[in-house]
Amino acid sequence: MKVSKGTKLFALGVLLVVIDQIMKILVKTNMQIGEHFNVIGNWFQIFFIENEGMAFGMKFGGMAGKFCLSLFRIILFGLLFWWISSLSRKSVTPDGDKALLPDGKTPVVPTGVLVGLTLIAAGAMGNLIDCLFYGLIFDYAPFMFGRVVDMLYFPLIDTIWPTWMPFVGGERFLFFAPIFNFADSCVTVGAIYLLIFQYSFFMREDAPRTKDKNAAAE
Repeated sequence: MKVSKGTKLFALGVLLVVIDQIMKILVKTNMQIGEHFNVIGNWFQIFFIENEGMAFGMKFGGMAGKFCLSLFRIILFGLLFWWISSLSRKSVTPDGDKALLPDGKTPVVPTGVLVGLTLIAAGAMGNLIDCLFYGLIFDYAPFMFGRVVDMLYFPLIDTIWPTWMPFVGGERFLFFAPIFNFADSCVTVGAIYLLIFQYSFFMREDAPRTKDKNAAAE
């Protein structure tokens, strides 16, 4: 039995959300806020914090901002899910083969685009679960006011600026300071993946069409 592209994308999204939630629940139930430990040297740490819901620990507008952010996430995820479903249906025929443009040569939607969008949607869903349900599950906030669990910390460079440096001399320099989670990583990787490789995907899918045109011209 042939598995449809939409089913494969859905399975990928579910897998990513499950991984994200397992990591968060393990940290939430076994560590105290502010507790941390080294994984690889000092530059990769598990550092437990909670934030109000924006990526990489950023905050927005207090309780009203939190409500708007949760509502925005719901709408964004709904739109992404609808878009991915629509694109995946356009990229396959009822028998499971790739759909073609009217010229009968070029696939409508490159698989890479769908994978990138699925990464973004899975990341949005992972953090949305925290915002909607963690306050209720862990009994500290009402529906839609949960805090997002973050734990991945990569202080790759942690040093002090030389005293002779103007403006910043003697101050601490830390890179990379934000603490984030697996869902944030999915969103970031998916966005970068699309920005860098989307054109390549279309070019790769267009290659057979170009060859056929050249052959016809000859």
